[in-house]
Amino acid sequence: MGDGIATAVIVLALTIAIGLLLNRIKFGSVSLGVTWVLFVGIVLSHFGLTINPEICHFVKEFGLILFVYSIGIQVGPSFISSLRDGGIKLNMLAMLIILLGCCICYGIHYITGEELSTMVGVLSGAVTNTPGLGAAQSVVSGEQASTMATAYAVAYPLGVVGIILSMLLIRWMFRIKIDREVSKATRSDAPRTVRVDVRVTNHAIFGKTIEDILRITRSHFVVARIFDHENQQRIASGHTELQENDILRIVVSSQEVELVQSLIGEVVKEVDAKEWGSASSHLEKRRIVVTKPELNGKHIGDLHIRENYHVTITRVVRAGIELVATYELRLQMGDVVVVVGRANDLDQVSTILGNSVKRLDRPNLFPIFVGMFLGVLLGSIPIAIPGVPQAVKLGLAGGPLIVAILLAKYGPKYKMITFTTNSANMMIREIGISLFLAAVGLGAGEGFVEAITNGGYWWILFGFAITVLPLLIVGIIARKGMKMDYFSLMGLMSGAMTDPPALAYANTVATNDRAAVAYATVYPLTMFLRIFTAQILALIALS
Repeated sequence: MGDGIATAVIVLALTIAIGLLLNRIKFGSVSLGVTWVLFVGIVLSHFGLTINPEICHFVKEFGLILFVYSIGIQVGPSFISSLRDGGIKLNMLAMLIILLGCCICYGIHYITGEELSTMVGVLSGAVTNTPGLGAAQSVVSGEQASTMATAYAVAYPLGVVGIILSMLLIRWMFRIKIDREVSKATRSDAPRTVRVDVRVTNHAIFGKTIEDILRITRSHFVVARIFDHENQQRIASGHTELQENDILRIVVSSQEVELVQSLIGEVVKEVDAKEWGSASSHLEKRRIVVTKPELNGKHIGDLHIRENYHVTITRVVRAGIELVATYELRLQMGDVVVVVGRANDLDQVSTILGNSVKRLDRPNLFPIFVGMFLGVLLGSIPIAIPGVPQAVKLGLAGGPLIVAILLAKYGPKYKMITFTTNSANMMIREIGISLFLAAVGLGAGEGFVEAITNGGYWWILFGFAITVLPLLIVGIIARKGMKMDYFSLMGLMSGAMTDPPALAYANTVATNDRAAVAYATVYPLTMFLRIFTAQILALIALS
């Protein structure tokens, strides 16, 4: 076939279509998911159905950018908190995976006598890290660089399979049930928003206002409503004075429940759900969607909702994460706010916030392309490291991922609307990963069988060991020793291998964003270390 654009589109579309069709094939209850696209590409290119190498390279990189950018936008709102809560542990485990892989790579070279430069190619393919291969090739030249690329292509497919297989082995070894894991993740110690009823018994706060208590303690909680000592239910404001035996319905982070209890009084269960929601209270609870662009980035306190409308915003749901609705919290387009008040007042607040879901259906492409532009620039910046002759870069994956996370987290502060509907984000992600895998497969299939028959089958075995052994060792440590939930473990394994296909598989298993958050938490440092260690091993090969 020709090398034109039409040919490239036909071949890519055929590759992706067949791969997605094979997605229905399951081994037991397990499917390889979108990874089938990679293997279809290898088979088609082996039989001569290829596309122009420059077009193939562009499609691969552009697809990868789309995929990692959509991941960054998804996990951005919860990324910073996850980094504080468990980021150090996750990154230490990722570093251990990298170290074990490098040790196994060098050990195979030492035992078998295989050229170390070739083993660096095997290592890069086994951990599915293209930037590491590029960094290592910049150190060597000629036939060594060519052999390195071939070894990478041979080891890559089984590297993808090996990561997913490692996940399945961990699941089998520990008899993990997904539904039970979902329940465990829900009950985890990670900070979350909770609702508690507390009776005022601390004499030191009798007569003090809620505003006084918040200012003195600097804690972050919201008093949704009060069941006072006269058994009357009402909305609380900052100027509400607390009296003995008032019962407060408080929304607070799970980490601060004990602090609130010691400050105010005892947690009680005397006021049941029927009493809080009784008709005599005239109070309702609603969920309202923020859809007015002018509210993007505004503090909740700046809207004066409670003072002007006697309505309390108790929680904000953003990207599936519940946040305590403090006055300092900035609203974003697409936020779902949980409010309590009288029906007429809630109607007015609903008008103020927008609550027009149709507005969210309108695509907002500006931040996507600005983010890609900034991400590619960031990924292209060379980072000089003392003692390393070649500067390293975050690349076309690391740069867009970091920028997407920062935009999702801090964009509203600068009036940038970064909201994307879940369906639109999923569409971008699936298109991106499909294009990436199709291009990788079409580029790796030519000469694939020949390399294997000429002794390259040993590279497959070496690569499989480099892929699986570190993941199983660290997986056992994380699961058995650290009691890590399975979804975060899958994200850790995918991120430590910088492997989008493995993350795509993890996302099909997980019913939450824990895998994506863990992936994004370890990815930046992992990408840097993969590039750095590949260059170091290549330098050792030359010495």
